Amino acid sequence: MQTKTILLNDIDYITRNDKAIVRLFGTDPETSENVIAYDSNFLPYMYVLPLDLDECLAQLRELNLDNLELESKNDIGVEKEFIRITLNHPQEVPKIRDTIRDLDDVREIREYDIPFYRRYLIDKQITPRNLIKLNGHLVDREVYDDINIDKDVILFKLDEDPVDTHKTINRNRILSFDIEVYNAEGMPDAEVDPIIMMSLSGNYGYNKVLSTKKSEREFVETVESERDMLQRFVEIVKQENPDILVGYNSDNFDLPYIKKRADVLKVKLKLGIDNSTIKFMKRGFNNAGVIRGRTHVDLYLLIRQYMRLERYTLEKVYEELFNEEKIDVPGDKIYQYWDSDDERLEELFDYSMDDAVTTTMIGDKITPLTIAQSRLVGQPLFDIARMTTGQMIEWYLMLKAYEKNNIVPNKPTNTEYNERRLSKKNEGGYVKEPEKGLFEHIAYLDFKSLYPSIIIAQNISPDTITDGEGLSEDEYYTCPENDYKFRKEPKGFIPSIIGNILDERQRIKKLMKEETVPEQKKAYDFEQQGLKRLANSMYGVYGYSRFRWYKKECGAAITAWGREYIQDAMKKSEEYGFKPIYADTDGFYATYIGKLE
Repeated sequence: MQTKTILLNDIDYITRNDKAIVRLFGTDPETSENVIAYDSNFLPYMYVLPLDLDECLAQLRELNLDNLELESKNDIGVEKEFIRITLNHPQEVPKIRDTIRDLDDVREIREYDIPFYRRYLIDKQITPRNLIKLNGHLVDREVYDDINIDKDVILFKLDEDPVDTHKTINRNRILSFDIEVYNAEGMPDAEVDPIIMMSLSGNYGYNKVLSTKKSEREFVETVESERDMLQRFVEIVKQENPDILVGYNSDNFDLPYIKKRADVLKVKLKLGIDNSTIKFMKRGFNNAGVIRGRTHVDLYLLIRQYMRLERYTLEKVYEELFNEEKIDVPGDKIYQYWDSDDERLEELFDYSMDDAVTTTMIGDKITPLTIAQSRLVGQPLFDIARMTTGQMIEWYLMLKAYEKNNIVPNKPTNTEYNERRLSKKNEGGYVKEPEKGLFEHIAYLDFKSLYPSIIIAQNISPDTITDGEGLSEDEYYTCPENDYKFRKEPKGFIPSIIGNILDERQRIKKLMKEETVPEQKKAYDFEQQGLKRLANSMYGVYGYSRFRWYKKECGAAITAWGREYIQDAMKKSEEYGFKPIYADTDGFYATYIGKLE
């Protein structure tokens, strides 16, 4: 048996001989070689909550489902007996799901909608962007003559479960790409309008513009045709071998346009580690461009998540982040610059190069936080870069549910979702409108992690809410204003997780303070920022209509306690000579009106 360690970058599964095989894409941390590791031992499964256990087992066996096991799981604070159904292929799950649900003695089915590769990461407890130890053997390519993967990619077959070392390396090799297209007729049409320039820039000093026209600029490489340009683009990506390919609005424009032009010109864009071409998969309302094994990140989506701007153009974002203006060419004039063959053409080359360089700079600045979130949540960077904060929280809770032997609640049905969405909204945090006038001797007082602290202190969780029956008053907390009650013991699922997040953040901040190596200090900072975002957003998802752990009462209780705490603090400040003049949710401004010593 051989051992190999990889930096895990990506994961998917393929089907071979009607069997699902998980593929782990990674990089050897010592040689930087690409590795694809295959695991054929993992099978999909779902859970059934029976009405009558024996009858339910009999009905399942009548469907030729024989791989059945009994498992005791915690379901929102209640221990229940579930039947685990293991299937042979992920595609069987949606085919048989409704049939199982309709059986007379099936009360409910659970965990049937967790994608196979995500289920693998959760169950094997391995984390993207961590160093993963693999035990197995090298794949003999001669045995699998249908494997069309470059010879410099190492193929590895797992004989045992992968092991997470819980370590990582500060490797974040970014290559950005951008295209300019001929647009004499206005909005370009990929069926007929060619790509005239392709620019690439790496955060390690690589800069190149590909074009069919010559230039005096050193960074320009001239090719014979657009077809040659696309093929050269593939060659460069393989040669540079980035961990992350970044673009700006590349899900919606660059990648679809490149793919369409390649189809028109009959060019095979073998950009993936496995020589696969660009594919698109649904993520939310949009399609996301997949380049297998090389994580593609559309920075436009991250910027929309991290920043609040009037406009989200590349120029505006770059100016906001770096306080500099980038080179600009009016979009509707690009074809004129191209046709000019004078100094304007050189300006167009500069503009194209600048697009890629600024994209790389933005990517270098913001992707480390997204990588930290990927490691924290335990899902691939490709997916994390396209998730809302609420979705990240949900996947984080699903990871922790597995660790704590909790069954994951189902997503709401359409009826449940509509009922939640149309129900009366909870009252928010306390706000005192600012008093008019000029003030001096101003103090700002705020609560540290107010809502997470309330969740922990009052044990607010779907599995702790109670009507108080059979309990004495000192066994539960009673919420002000609405009288919701929460058991003091045992610790709720979500409060215990938030407590661990806050403790871990304090541990990381301490390490950051003691660290002397700048790169490691930065890595710690991104990690603690990711933890902070997760903890501070946890309260909001209680009222998010699509949340699996939705509980409106929990959200209402948190804000009610929050209003009480801040108003009490404001009254207390008056005893010390302060007059509150403005308050919002977790803090307030006050002017000192007592006697200054």
